[in-house]
Amino acid sequence: MKTPSSGGAQHGPGWFGPFGGRFVPETLIEPLRELEAAYDAARRDPKFKAELKHELATFVGRPTPLTFAGRLGEKLGLRVWLKREDLTHTGAHKINNTVGQILLARRMGKKRVIAETGAGQHGVATAAAAARAGLPCVVYMGTDDMARQAPNVARMRMMGATVVAVDAGSRTLKDATSEALRAWSSDSRETFYVLGSALGPHPYPTMVRDFQTVIGLEARAQILKEEGRLPREIIACVGGGSNAIGIFTAFLKDRAVRLTGVEAGGTGPGPGRHAARFAGGAPGVLHGTYTYLLQDKNGQVLPTHSISAGLDYPAVGPEHAELRRIGRAKYVHASDKDALAAAHELCRLEGILPALESAHAIAYLIRAKRRFKKNDIVLVNLSGRGDKDLGTLCP
Repeated sequence: MKTPSSGGAQHGPGWFGPFGGRFVPETLIEPLRELEAAYDAARRDPKFKAELKHELATFVGRPTPLTFAGRLGEKLGLRVWLKREDLTHTGAHKINNTVGQILLARRMGKKRVIAETGAGQHGVATAAAAARAGLPCVVYMGTDDMARQAPNVARMRMMGATVVAVDAGSRTLKDATSEALRAWSSDSRETFYVLGSALGPHPYPTMVRDFQTVIGLEARAQILKEEGRLPREIIACVGGGSNAIGIFTAFLKDRAVRLTGVEAGGTGPGPGRHAARFAGGAPGVLHGTYTYLLQDKNGQVLPTHSISAGLDYPAVGPEHAELRRIGRAKYVHASDKDALAAAHELCRLEGILPALESAHAIAYLIRAKRRFKKNDIVLVNLSGRGDKDLGTLCP
């Protein structure tokens, strides 16, 4: 869909400049209003904030460290630090958000939770947090993603989650999200939808960002402690964009710090060969929000491709669309081939196995090395670990 279908001032809660909003069927308007009110109350409640802080420390394992990637930096000719979200419980940044949302679900009295997943990390994180809270969990996942992320399917089931195979459309994250939204609309009274990225209708983009800002707040304090100055650039992969917005937010006012998001360049620029929304997309509506997405001239959503299931999605979070519009962040893309090479390079040089999603950020850093001076500091958000990708990395 190319343009928003309803009017209204595009300012205030739920909007990031001209992007964002709430474009959903009538059946979801009231559940979203209920969610917005519940979140507004929770975010101001000292007890909720204290419980979230406790869970992040004792269950998730925060704060995650910064690791100085000395050998990689020496090869590239700069100072490289990695924010180690791969060291969280369940292996990716997704757990920061799922813990927050499931605490909110319990506060709202919901009886079960549902989620969508692509790479499976959000599904695993939702299953883990739901098990801890004693809530039944259903995760929707495309059949193609289930095949390439089989270890995460097994982990979800081990934690008691029901994994629903979605065999429609592209059989990837887009279709899993559509199925999860349909399921929520049919049972919103009892069910809480744990959306996995800074996407979807308001209040999800704001809520997910807020739960992920812990990444940037920690990283800012840590880099100042280690280096005594801020980095020249921060790099993060961008699918929906939750890990990137989580680290970017703490640095938005630091105009000397460049913010770079890396999308999936796939196998080339043609339709269906990539998931680089800013390289080949246009503004439109998908899954309840107005943002950049890959679509044809008639507004039909185009197929996407990425070697990384977590980046294989046709839209990007609306706050990223606004950051690009105002020039505060830059968005580039890295190919499947370069991401694979970058993952192997980080393993060999630093003994760290990154998720293929995170490897896109490393790939861009390697490609852009000539842009930096010897003492420049670059901070890469290593959003997840690559155990789930071994079948692709080592076929």
